[in-house]
Amino acid sequence: MAEHHYDVVVIGAGPAGEGAAMNAAKHNKRVAIIEDKPAVGGNCTHWGTIPSKALRHSVKQIITFNTNQMFRDIGEPRWFSFPRVLQNAQKVIGKQVKLRTQFYSRNRVDLITGRAAFVDQNRLEIRGNKSVETIHFKQAVIATGSRPYLPPDVDFRHHRIYNSDSILNLSHTPRTLIIYGAGVIGSEYASIFAGLGVKVDLINPGDRLLSFLDDEISDALSYHLRSNGVLVRHNEQYESVKGDDHGVVLSLQSGKKIRADAFLWCNGRSGNTENLGLDNIGLVPNGRGQLAVDEHYRTDIEHIYAVGDVIGWPSLASAAYDQGRSASSDIVQDQYFRFVNDVPTGIYTIPEISSVGKTERELTEAKVPYDVGQAFFKDLARAQITGEAVGMLKLLFHRETREILGIHCFGDQAAEIVHIGQAIMNQEGEANSLNYFINTTFNYPTMAEAYRVAALNGLNRIF
Repeated sequence: MAEHHYDVVVIGAGPAGEGAAMNAAKHNKRVAIIEDKPAVGGNCTHWGTIPSKALRHSVKQIITFNTNQMFRDIGEPRWFSFPRVLQNAQKVIGKQVKLRTQFYSRNRVDLITGRAAFVDQNRLEIRGNKSVETIHFKQAVIATGSRPYLPPDVDFRHHRIYNSDSILNLSHTPRTLIIYGAGVIGSEYASIFAGLGVKVDLINPGDRLLSFLDDEISDALSYHLRSNGVLVRHNEQYESVKGDDHGVVLSLQSGKKIRADAFLWCNGRSGNTENLGLDNIGLVPNGRGQLAVDEHYRTDIEHIYAVGDVIGWPSLASAAYDQGRSASSDIVQDQYFRFVNDVPTGIYTIPEISSVGKTERELTEAKVPYDVGQAFFKDLARAQITGEAVGMLKLLFHRETREILGIHCFGDQAAEIVHIGQAIMNQEGEANSLNYFINTTFNYPTMAEAYRVAALNGLNRIF
C-alpha cells in the first residue's frame, strides 16, 4: 500500500474544494485534492449550476424566437426536444472540466481519483479502481458537496420518476410534468420546461414561492410562472408517488390526485458525508448529512475544515468557492480570510431574480424607517430595444441617512445588475448612499441606468 504526505488534503473537486486547493497551492503548500468521480467540477459542473443554466439559456433563446414578431415572419414557432436542448449544456460541461483540470496541473496540485475515508485524524485511505493508498495530512478540508434528498417511499428507479440530478438523463420531452418542491431548483426547472411547451404542475409544500425573497419579487415570480402556463399549488404535501408504464400519479394529503407523463422531485438536499469514515475521527453529521463548523470553517477537530454544500446554507456555487478559499486562508494565515455571509441571491428562473440585503418585511419587523425606489424595465430604453421589458429594480434605503439597505431585481440580467448595487452597499459611511446613484452618470441606453431611475424615484418619495 502506497503512502504519501501532504500539508493540505481537500476531499471533493467542486467549487469549494477548488477554492481551498488553489489558495493553499499559491502559498507553497503541498496539496492533494481527492475526487471520486471521473472528472472534476463537482455537482455544480455536472448536474447543477452549469447544465441547468445552460439549459435555461437555450430555452430562453427558443422563447425569443417563438415570440418575437421579426422571427415569426421568417417561419412558424419551433419547438425543440429536451435532449436536443441539453446538447449545448454538455458542450459547456466539457469546457469547464478541461479548464478546471488545467488549474490543478498548472498549480501542481495532485489530483487523486478515488473514494476517501478517514482512518484517523491525520490519515486518509483512498480506494481507487485498482489501488488503495494512504495519505498523511497536516490539515484537511471536507468539500464533498450534496445530493438530492430522496425519501425512501418514492421509487426513483422508475423510468418516469426523476430527481434534480437524474433529470439530465431524460431522453424525451414529456407533454406533462409534475415538479414536487418549489424552491430555487424546482422553480428554475418549472421555467425551463414551461419554456419547452411542457404543461407543468408545480407543487409547493409551503404557502408562497421562495419565501426568503422580498414579497413583491416572490409575487412577481408566481405571476409570471402562471402566465407561462405553470399551475402552482401551495400548501400541498405528498402522500404517495406511483409510476406505471404510461405515467406517474401523485397523491396529495389533501386528497387530490394528479397524473402526468413524468415526475421531478426537487425537495431538499443531503450532504455527502456517508462512507467518509467520520466515526473514526469523532465527527457526527446532522440528519441531512451536514457538518457543523465555527466561523473559521473548522469542524470540532481544529485542523479539519468543512466548506460548501456539506455545511448547508447558503448552498450556492459562488459562496462555496469563497468558503473554500477562506478556509484555506485560515490554514495559511493570509490576510484574505472572511466568513462568507454577504451572499447575493441569484435565481435563474425566466425571468431571473437576484437580491442582496434586507427585504421590506425584515425592515418593517425591525422598525427601520426605510423607503423604496423603483425602476420598471418597461420604461428603460435598453429593455425596449432588447424586447426584455418584464421586470423591475427595487432599492430599499434609510429615509434619514439614505443608506442602501436592500436591492431586489426581477427580470433580464438581474443576476448581473445586482452587483452594481452590492458594490455600493459594501462601502463605508457616505459612500453607501442613494446619492451615489443620483450623482453618477450611467451609460445610455443600458440596464444599469435602472439604478439612476430607481434612486430618483426614491428621492421623490422622501421630499
